[in-house]
Amino acid sequence: MENIFITYQEALSILASHVTEFPEESRRLEDCVGAYLAEDLKADRDFPPFDRVTMDGIAIAYESFSDGRRKYAIQETAPAGTPQKTLKDPKDCIEVMTGAIMPEGADTVIRYEDLELEEGWAGILADTLKPRQNVHFKGMDIPRDQIIVSRGTRLSSAEINIAAAVGKASLRVKALPRTVIISTGDELVEVDQMPEPHQIRRSNIYGIQSTLKQWGVEAALQHLPDDKEAMKQIISKLLQQYDLLVFTGGVSKGKFDYLPEVLESLGIDKHFHKIQQRPGKPFWFGSNREGKRIFALPGNPVSSFVCVYMYLRYWLDACLEVGQPALYVELKKDVHFTPDLVYFLEARLESREDGKLIADPVKGNGSGDFANLVRTDGFLVLPQNKSAFSKGEVYPFVSYRTNF
Repeated sequence: MENIFITYQEALSILASHVTEFPEESRRLEDCVGAYLAEDLKADRDFPPFDRVTMDGIAIAYESFSDGRRKYAIQETAPAGTPQKTLKDPKDCIEVMTGAIMPEGADTVIRYEDLELEEGWAGILADTLKPRQNVHFKGMDIPRDQIIVSRGTRLSSAEINIAAAVGKASLRVKALPRTVIISTGDELVEVDQMPEPHQIRRSNIYGIQSTLKQWGVEAALQHLPDDKEAMKQIISKLLQQYDLLVFTGGVSKGKFDYLPEVLESLGIDKHFHKIQQRPGKPFWFGSNREGKRIFALPGNPVSSFVCVYMYLRYWLDACLEVGQPALYVELKKDVHFTPDLVYFLEARLESREDGKLIADPVKGNGSGDFANLVRTDGFLVLPQNKSAFSKGEVYPFVSYRTNF
């Protein structure tokens, strides 16, 4: 029996049951920003690897200060990057620079601001000192062999820094799927063309392409005419070249919405077609025996945008075994929505001084009003089986802005 109009949660469950294990590849460290780590990064030695001086000044044995000594002969100087010095006499001190190894026999550093220096002597001006102050002790941050960055992490400059610090000139990362985004429909023309009154420019695919690029997935672009045989021939070739095919348009009930029929004729199993949601109900997902995954999104721009963020992102995260932290926001005003559907409502976020994130719903003129997307920051996820959503209530929010 055909599964029609499944729920939002059912759709997520089906997507999770059709994850793909992406292969691994080795990349040079400098080419890894934005990639997903396929190995654990472990400390190859203690962090820091030695007792490290954190202030320019002098190093002393604290016991001498507690015994009343306030003036010290400067034995020598220990710059950063030189082998460890030894304090030979606790009545003396060693002048030390930030980053140097703490001299053997010393345990406390006094910064220059608390000293009076003259002709080989250092006088301590402070009345009190903390023992072991201004020293970053060996292994204090991370002990040797401890995992610092876990596999599955998306690599930012912070993780690249760690990789370099543990001696990784190259990294094992996930090879993301070969992807193509395909627009459908004879009404579409290229972006550099002037449309006739009955035409529009191909815009959806560029928005989806840039979104996938933000997630680390490079995608090619393709177009299909409203012709069954032509669609079949082109898609057949694309299935040989790509692992992930993302369509926009051609999946609703229109007379020329041939895509579901063509996909199934090419041996692609449909896992679901319609979801109890607004916008984006006619969303089709399937796969074939070779493990190719097909996401056929609605043609209306807001609908396709919603499905990319709600479902394609969910599937990618499941494949990579990573999860996006949930973001919850407070409604700024009452919302009423009568249909028994999950409602993905566009909203603008406001950050308050009390630490709250407030979502101000900005209702557009339907799923074709993609201009409304530039006035908002993401989508509220308003649950099914409820029609009144009150000011002050808290709901999940999916952002498409990088600042949230």
